[in-house]
Amino acid sequence: MKRIFFYSVVACFFFALSCKSPERDCANFKTGTFTFETLLDGELVATTFTRNDTLEVDFFNGKADSSSVRWINDCEYIVKKLNPKSMSEEKALHMKIIATDGDFYTFEYSLVGETNKQRGTAKKTTN
Repeated sequence: MKRIFFYSVVACFFFALSCKSPERDCANFKTGTFTFETLLDGELVATTFTRNDTLEVDFFNGKADSSSVRWINDCEYIVKKLNPKSMSEEKALHMKIIATDGDFYTFEYSLVGETNKQRGTAKKTTN
């Protein structure tokens, strides 16, 4: 009987640990310089971006591109290109930080109003 009680307590302990939600220290990722890698046409490419409270500047293939940033809350913001080059670039992106871990954060993003979400991970390189 003592063993059953012991194993029940251990099982409850591990269940409680597994239900812990991921860390979300979003405020640490509102500003700074970040890197992000993704597959583009089957090739791994990296981009660097710098963000402050209202502006994000992306550096990709030697070119800079600026976007406005509007924070909804500590973990969600809207990004809209300042100088879109096409109709598709005119659409704003909804970004949501879903987890943080040290210098990394995992995020979901989609076009504003769309339900198809993508995920990515970015690394903070400087404050």
